[in-house]
Amino acid sequence: MKSIYTNWILLSMAASLLAACNKYNDNFLYTDQVFPISIKGYNATKEVLAVKVDTISSPRIATGESAFNLAEAYTFRGEQRTVKVNVSEKNTGKLVLEQEFKKEDGAASLNFLYMDGKMSDMPEKPGVTDKKISLIYMFVPDVTKYSEPVDLVIGKYYSTPKVFEEITRLKNVKPNEFSEAATISTFSTARQEYNGVMTSVSFQVRIYKAGTNTPYIDGTSYTWNDLSTTAPKPAASAASSKIYIFSEAPSGTIMRFNTRLDY
Repeated sequence: MKSIYTNWILLSMAASLLAACNKYNDNFLYTDQVFPISIKGYNATKEVLAVKVDTISSPRIATGESAFNLAEAYTFRGEQRTVKVNVSEKNTGKLVLEQEFKKEDGAASLNFLYMDGKMSDMPEKPGVTDKKISLIYMFVPDVTKYSEPVDLVIGKYYSTPKVFEEITRLKNVKPNEFSEAATISTFSTARQEYNGVMTSVSFQVRIYKAGTNTPYIDGTSYTWNDLSTTAPKPAASAASSKIYIFSEAPSGTIMRFNTRLDY
């Protein structure tokens, strides 16, 4: 009888030790984990954007008409496996985006454009490379309502012989969508010789009907000015990387453009 009692005591102790071990293992498996969150892009509206992670409102905001790069951190505790991140207009409460992330993702990254009350993905801007210019465009034809794809033709215009020399082109760019990135070498716009004649040079980006050398406004009441009608572009002589959004802003019958985003 004494032997049976002793065995029962030993079994009870073993069970207690096993339970303690299991509890320790559970705690080990569900240790706290810091979860970095990157939120960046461009807010093209006048509204201030507020960020909330889970139920916590961030003190960091995205001000209107400016780029933003916000760094947040959330701590997963216990058995929690997911967290929601939402961005909304601070004054109106309008939800801009909401996305759920899993603990096993390790980190979260959001990169978006907010314009005209709508959210869209923001392309990654290439890094600046020595003696190179990288360009990404979105063309918004809000006056002509042109709906077909266009070619954005990047080149030099020599004034005296009135010659446009194409360097490269972004093909079949759909209106209201971002293009791929184009990269060209920097060049001088100082007066220089062209075919034996001294001439001034300008950096231009022309908008042609896709697959042609015909301005997209051909057939409309608007005209193309060889000097002043160009999409936005940076200085030709300095290395840079730019994302541009531009829309139509005619001056009388001459087509010109308004830069809505220079990023």
